[in-house]
Amino acid sequence: MLLEIPGVLSKAEVAECRRALDAAEWVDGNVTSGFQAALAKRNEQLPHAGEVAKLWGARIVAALEKNPLFMSASLPQTILPPLFNRYGAGHGFDNHVDNSIRMNPATGRRIRTDLSATLFLAEPDEYDGGELTVEDTYGDHVVKLGAGDMILYPSTSLHNVTPVTRGRRVASFFWIQSLIRSDAQRVLLFDMDVAIQNLGARVGAGDAALVQLTGTYHNLLRLWAET
Repeated sequence: MLLEIPGVLSKAEVAECRRALDAAEWVDGNVTSGFQAALAKRNEQLPHAGEVAKLWGARIVAALEKNPLFMSASLPQTILPPLFNRYGAGHGFDNHVDNSIRMNPATGRRIRTDLSATLFLAEPDEYDGGELTVEDTYGDHVVKLGAGDMILYPSTSLHNVTPVTRGRRVASFFWIQSLIRSDAQRVLLFDMDVAIQNLGARVGAGDAALVQLTGTYHNLLRLWAET
């Protein structure tokens, strides 16, 4: 499932974040790359242990935990601390699949990467190129969102960032281990949750059929969840 999540950060929060990011020290983006990614990746990255990255990473996670669409779609068990990257002219990231296992630098624990997320922190007219292209069974999906909006997609997806030819593409990126390992099962639960919410708005929370459907949702979640 490829899902756009609008307004994770407000425009005011994005402006505040960008002031902090623009004043920070950036390093080569390959500091967190594996062997294969290092061959394909050309960008800059904010050191994850720096104060700016830790502060804004925590603020992004706090915003996500209050976002009903994100919570319903991802059913997160663990959200890795968000990282930040910047693509200038000539930078890009060739086709790749994200590492299946990553270590949480805050805890030292390893997590399985079920979902990948990119939170855009530059408006589309600030740069040319820099589109995120995600491939699935229905073809290539080209993503270039407004600042503060986020795209969520399976970490198994082949994807790339096209070369930037003007300006700077600034974003936060991170991974999620879901309570539900299977993307197909997550999609079914998300679709059911959306239907339950829509029905609830029409018939009221006490409707007998809606209560039964809600029970089925939770029983499926109980059956499939890994904790």
